[in-house]
Amino acid sequence: MNFSAIPNRKRKPRLRGGSKAKPGNLMMTSRTGQNRFSPVLPAMVLVILLHFFFSCSSTKKQGKEEEKPYIFQTTVAPDGIPLEIRFTKGASFNYPLMAIWIEDADSNYIATLYVAESIAKGTFDHAVPSGRKWLPGEVRRPAALPYWGHKRGIQARDGLYIPTPHNPMPDAITGPTPVSDFILQTQLPPDIPRKFRLLFEINQSWDWNEYWTNSKFPGDEDYKTSSQPAIIYEAAIDRSRLSGEIIMQPLGHSHYSGANGNLYKNLETLTTAKEIADSIIIHFP
Repeated sequence: MNFSAIPNRKRKPRLRGGSKAKPGNLMMTSRTGQNRFSPVLPAMVLVILLHFFFSCSSTKKQGKEEEKPYIFQTTVAPDGIPLEIRFTKGASFNYPLMAIWIEDADSNYIATLYVAESIAKGTFDHAVPSGRKWLPGEVRRPAALPYWGHKRGIQARDGLYIPTPHNPMPDAITGPTPVSDFILQTQLPPDIPRKFRLLFEINQSWDWNEYWTNSKFPGDEDYKTSSQPAIIYEAAIDRSRLSGEIIMQPLGHSHYSGANGNLYKNLETLTTAKEIADSIIIHFP
């Protein structure tokens, strides 16, 4: 046989394992017999990682934009001066009770703008145990919002300064407790003094800390329903400058069991109670 007549054909490179090399394969065998990687691999990994990163960022941003505050209204004076109270919850927010009211510059009570329905009506949804359920019923919680209660100055037959089911607050200034960020749209009385104060009291149960422990006042059942006492925020307002926004500032705390209407300005012993609200802003449209 004349071997010189057979053409000299170049052998195609093969993948390890004997399969023929095709365009786009990532692992190739070089002429020296060593495996080498195509530069396509790191580029593809980089593209996938960047796509995943930006997809997650976009999803989180979209989720935050979709979360809107709950908006509700109370009616103090239909022909009054409109305002909004914008509440942003803090890290320790857990269904607190709230009361919002106005006073003159000498700290005299004028009117309530909003109070939690359970306090305003004297009944709670989870009041009476019945087997594995809790039924609605009348409950007295003098430690919940005592600074507001004593400022309002209406004493019930049992001696407590909170409304009863027989003498409740009007529906126009109450409502369910908001469960997240909210905007309260309400009004100031048209004859509000030129200089006045807006106050906001907030409290939630079972928020014990190292100072306000569940054994601090043995036998005081009202204290045990409050734990850390209610905290009060304040803003001083001049009627001639009703524009823009005013940030409310912490003023002090109430009595731990609601035994009086005093204001205690030392807030050093309060911890998570100061984190129920992240911000409370008064806005004049």
